[in-house]
Amino acid sequence: MREATFIVLTALAAGPTHGYGIIREVNELSGGRLTLRTSTLYAALDRLTDEGLIAVDREEAVAGRLRRYYRLTETGSAALTTAAAQQQRIAASALQRLRGSGLGLASA
Repeated sequence: MREATFIVLTALAAGPTHGYGIIREVNELSGGRLTLRTSTLYAALDRLTDEGLIAVDREEAVAGRLRRYYRLTETGSAALTTAAAQQQRIAASALQRLRGSGLGLASA
């Protein structure tokens, strides 16, 4: 799973969110490393919807514009759980190897 996909799904794991909210969450979760443009986000949301990982939760009009909220599906939740567990295993292995190498990381 690509990092941007992982972070978008992570943003939606807390509950339904609209596009701009997802952009803010992705920026926050990535520590400012990832900044999604609107066009990039909506292309990703369309792809994730087509893959069944997310779904439209609801739509509402705000200041004359349609705001669409997205939510994680059960399939998306399972995919995120699998990806998070895999990243956790890899990170634990990296930390263990760094500790054993003597190249730093006294404690983590």
